[in-house]
Amino acid sequence: MTFKRCFDPVVDARTRVLILGSLPGEASLAHQQYYAHKQNKFWHLIGDVIGEALPGMNYEARLQALLEHRVGLWDVIAQAKREGSLDSRIRDHAANDLVALIATLPNLACIAFNGGTAAKIGTQALAVSRVSLDLVKLPSSSPAYAAVPYAGKLREWEKLRQWVSP
Repeated sequence: MTFKRCFDPVVDARTRVLILGSLPGEASLAHQQYYAHKQNKFWHLIGDVIGEALPGMNYEARLQALLEHRVGLWDVIAQAKREGSLDSRIRDHAANDLVALIATLPNLACIAFNGGTAAKIGTQALAVSRVSLDLVKLPSSSPAYAAVPYAGKLREWEKLRQWVSP
């Protein structure tokens, strides 16, 4: 089994909210795009939060819209072995250097974790750094996490509105 690697972070100096996932799934890796699985609700959820119809945009326009609203993206895992796309199948992971990235983001106020695995690994990685940012654990946008319906997920994701701006 080969290692699967994350994508580069999507951030700029204006980023106020950094949304961290775990590791791109198979569809995302195949398309080389964050949240490329058609049933993943990430683009719907964050689009509703920032008031943009992100699912209807091409990928580059989606990323630009996020940056315009001061939202960044990355993953907590740099690389790992995994069969399929489920977080429960992640093995031998190496964490991304979140502290180093955070140090380059002067306006960062909030780190949001997209799902339990991202929250667990990310919180551990940040625990030693004494980062004084708001940390928000969000219900996963993944279709594998069906325990909470879209409306329930959106209520939690809407907490990010206080940090985003047009």
